[in-house]
Amino acid sequence: QVQLAESGGGLVQAGGSLRLSCAASGSIVSIDYMNWYRQAPGKQRELVAGITSGGSTNYVDSVKGRFTISRDNAKNIAYLQMNSLKPEDTAVYYCLAAIRDSGTLYSINYWGQGTQVTVSS
Repeated sequence: QVQLAESGGGLVQAGGSLRLSCAASGSIVSIDYMNWYRQAPGKQRELVAGITSGGSTNYVDSVKGRFTISRDNAKNIAYLQMNSLKPEDTAVYYCLAAIRDSGTLYSINYWGQGTQVTVSS
């Protein structure tokens, strides 16, 4: 069975940095895209950044120039380096990955449990 586990959230002052990790485990054959989403209280979940297996990346405009997504394909881990954090970045951050495991012929989207990021002003 495939699992995703996020880590690295916490409380940081405005202007600070955090690095989130998303580790996939289980009988993994391949991982296509890995995305980071966030959901603030009272708001819809939004796509923050994504990275394909080939390394192509995309970002929501509000984080461009401040956040960097990367991945280690050998370890099945995606990272989100967040710099120059702002109070409006406060949210629960979730990882989503399209994973094909040993029991299927196609990829399935898996979600992590989320990690809280709080940025104080």
